[in-house]
Amino acid sequence: MRFVSIVGARPQFVKVAIVSKALRQYHEEQIIHTGQHYDYNMSAQFFSELQIPEPDYHLGCGSASHGAQTGRMLEAIEEVLLQERFDCVVVYGDTNSTMAGALAAVKLHIPVAHVEAGLRNFDQTMPEEVNRVVTDHVSTHLFCPTVNACQNLHNEGIVNGAEFVGDVMYDLLVQVRPQLAARTEQLLKEHHLAPQNYAVVTVHRAINTDSAEAMQGIADGLNKLEMPVLFPVHPRTRAYLERYGITWNKNVRLMEPVGYFDLMALGQTAYRIITDSGGFQKEAFFLGVPCITLRDETEWVETVDLGWNTLVGTRPQDLLRAVAKPMPEQPRRNPFGEGDAGLRIARSWPTTR
Repeated sequence: MRFVSIVGARPQFVKVAIVSKALRQYHEEQIIHTGQHYDYNMSAQFFSELQIPEPDYHLGCGSASHGAQTGRMLEAIEEVLLQERFDCVVVYGDTNSTMAGALAAVKLHIPVAHVEAGLRNFDQTMPEEVNRVVTDHVSTHLFCPTVNACQNLHNEGIVNGAEFVGDVMYDLLVQVRPQLAARTEQLLKEHHLAPQNYAVVTVHRAINTDSAEAMQGIADGLNKLEMPVLFPVHPRTRAYLERYGITWNKNVRLMEPVGYFDLMALGQTAYRIITDSGGFQKEAFFLGVPCITLRDETEWVETVDLGWNTLVGTRPQDLLRAVAKPMPEQPRRNPFGEGDAGLRIARSWPTTR
């Protein structure tokens, strides 16, 4: 079979690193990069260090409003799908690239496979929630990272094609974790840090970045932490911080964005991970580091239920209380599968190689 994977943003690059490798063992695959993340540290660096095949098509859609960006992607993806003869379009996660790829395919009667299907935070003011709901309802194959995600689909009447396979991001961390120790040691020396004595922060969700009040609340909490705070700043977030004129205490160290390996290397010996990212919440759980989520809801309810994730919104005092919470007990189960999700996905179709 001939597949095409459509990606455009950092979390999708992490996922396609696993799925592309697995698909190419049994089938043919091409990659379309929409260009949603075009900064080197948000795109090309991930392809290089995760050894993802070079995209066959780079659409260069770039930044724009949600409607404009999605529309440009739809048009550009459709042109490629009309040129090629693909048996299935694979989309990942919950970005504009995800929904645009799914809509372009289904309108051309090409089956859609959604990797990371079934996630819900039940807040449709978030564009990510709209993207994932729409994508799930037009997909033929729905690969769920958790049992709870499968149940969400069943609750919406989506039963056929829904399958629990585990989380492909867990697959990747299992594979690369033995390589992280040396890089962690090097980074701790470079940043003059001691293990378990610093926090790592990422912020990029529009619900936070687009609000001066929200970003000031986050800054007030981080400024009061009595430990170094490493803050790799997304380009879009940096622009907003400069616009708002937010100031930082010396403990908060703003950095350029880092690649996957460096983020995992820094994360694995952090005292706490603080983020509004869905992917980094999971990665914190995989690394065994308590997470503080700068949102009032999460699609990864398993991490909250197991005590490894605390939702604090942008309230400084809640953030500080969460950081002070004791280490939770080690979970008795891993709800994200066995580290073989990529292979399970690739083997869902008859082998053609």
